[in-house]
Amino acid sequence: MAQITYFVPCLNEDRYVAATISKIVQASQENSVAFEILVVDDGSQDNTADEVRLWIRNHPEISCTLMQNPKTRGLARSFVDTAFLGKGKYYRLVCGDDPEPVESMIKLLTQIGKADMILPYYEKLPGKGMFRSFLSRFYTFLVNRISGYRIRYYNGCGIHLRHNVMRWGSYSFGFGFQAELVTRLLDEGATYLEVPLEAYHHEKPRGKSAVNFGNFLSVTHTLLEMLVRRIRKDVFQKG
Repeated sequence: MAQITYFVPCLNEDRYVAATISKIVQASQENSVAFEILVVDDGSQDNTADEVRLWIRNHPEISCTLMQNPKTRGLARSFVDTAFLGKGKYYRLVCGDDPEPVESMIKLLTQIGKADMILPYYEKLPGKGMFRSFLSRFYTFLVNRISGYRIRYYNGCGIHLRHNVMRWGSYSFGFGFQAELVTRLLDEGATYLEVPLEAYHHEKPRGKSAVNFGNFLSVTHTLLEMLVRRIRKDVFQKG
């Protein structure tokens, strides 16, 4: 029985996905954590699916499953949908572009079970430009300001209770889905533990960056949802 389900989303990650899966396996085995890996190819146009199939053939002893979306559905939707397919008590998103050293994965897994949410944050993120770093800090500031919380980083790949993702998972289609999930869970009284980790950022090709109009709309929607929840909570508390 899997203790944790890993969700590995991929969109044109044929250069990185095999290394990502291998690191997940190494970190889990070093922590003696029972696991399963669900890889979701979200409409890739490269050889991502072939690379995953090859990895699975070469490691038949590992519980690793490939699923392919016929068209790109987006990270937020796949994140929630895949939670319903898993069997683990815990659930973690690990991006398919190999963003973490295995040491960071190991460190995060040592905290499993200590809180409802294990939330990583990154004091440095090599590969991320100054403008993207500024946007990230400003986004965190806005989320904290509106929600009333003081989380260091909302878009890290944390460890959640899988049933929380199924129950409270956001259907926001874009960049803001993790902040929406985390703040909603905090509203519901969930506990959390923040863990400093090392990671690195792979800059996407031109036209594939997360800085786009669609994600701007997603973030705006997320912030408005948080504001409405904050107002509603304040009204009920006063009542």
